[in-house]
Amino acid sequence: MGRVDFGDGPTPVLVDRGIVHDMSAVAPTVSALVEAGHLVPEGGRPVGELADLAIGATDTPALLSPIDLQCVKAAGVTFAVSALERVIEERARGDYRKAAEVRGRLEEALGGNIRSVEPGSPQAAQLKQALIDDGMWSQYLEVAIGPDAEIFTKSPVLSTVGWNAPIGIRSDSTWNNPEPEVVLLAGHDGRAVGATLGNDVNLRDFEGRSALLLSKAKDNNASCSIGPLVRLFDERFTMDDVHAAEVALRIEGTDGYVLDGTSSMREISRDPEQLLAQSLSEHHYPDGFVLFLGTLFAPTQDRDEPGRGFTHKEGDVVTISSPRLGTLVNTVTTSAAAPAWTLGIGGLMHNLARRGLLAA
Repeated sequence: MGRVDFGDGPTPVLVDRGIVHDMSAVAPTVSALVEAGHLVPEGGRPVGELADLAIGATDTPALLSPIDLQCVKAAGVTFAVSALERVIEERARGDYRKAAEVRGRLEEALGGNIRSVEPGSPQAAQLKQALIDDGMWSQYLEVAIGPDAEIFTKSPVLSTVGWNAPIGIRSDSTWNNPEPEVVLLAGHDGRAVGATLGNDVNLRDFEGRSALLLSKAKDNNASCSIGPLVRLFDERFTMDDVHAAEVALRIEGTDGYVLDGTSSMREISRDPEQLLAQSLSEHHYPDGFVLFLGTLFAPTQDRDEPGRGFTHKEGDVVTISSPRLGTLVNTVTTSAAAPAWTLGIGGLMHNLARRGLLAA
């Protein structure tokens, strides 16, 4: 499932055995298709083979982010390594020059225990008390091993970008990184219908200065990419495949820099279905939601000067891939230089009305 712009506006599509089906006659949005439970191509109009569309070229249809009216939620610090890095950012107050010292002190205090701790368990409570006694407790460790997960809103409805689109880093950020993640697509009832890939772009300097700057660290123009398509669950692809997913990351800079990393969903500290339940909570998302499940990847390799670690440069090509979910590719620019987000909810409704897709 996904969205393609054939020239007149966003169109929901289903891809079955390589054939793209325009589903706009069945439902005007991806959200409406999910809520109707219409996850098969019957009623759609075949428009050609996915491979033949040459998607992304200037004179051909553009592959958009595969979601539209869903809320965009994200789970934070769901992996031990990412939890440690968030604490490091906090203790270093967003200053990359202090990160190495803090990392060593924290790893010594934990002794590797965090990887084996079940969040919310008595063992987690004991570790928390020990860290409090050592003066090393953090709000990030609370959401890493406490009973409640960190669930936040990543970006506004309709603001996400898709395959081959530029991704944006704030121009005033000096310490940042990609976050390759598996993303679940759920209906209004919180039940997942499929999965895709995402880049939860993160500004380590902003969030490190204060957790209250999370929205500035996470929600910026073009700062959230999803795609290329949502793989729908069926007898060949289930939540078990999400649990076993391996996500690869490759960053290639115009300066010749190359970084490779992997994130294994087997190491996640909270079950994805528990994260879905905590996201839904007592709330109701009438158009459904997507949930970023978090990442194991937290780059610490030096890119330039020793001790600085990794940060993006304009022109970096970020490739996120997983065998069952495909490949998501984006090129880094600043949020100021990235194409402005202009098609909001009102604009989409006007577009659908003009195309006669709201008559039903």
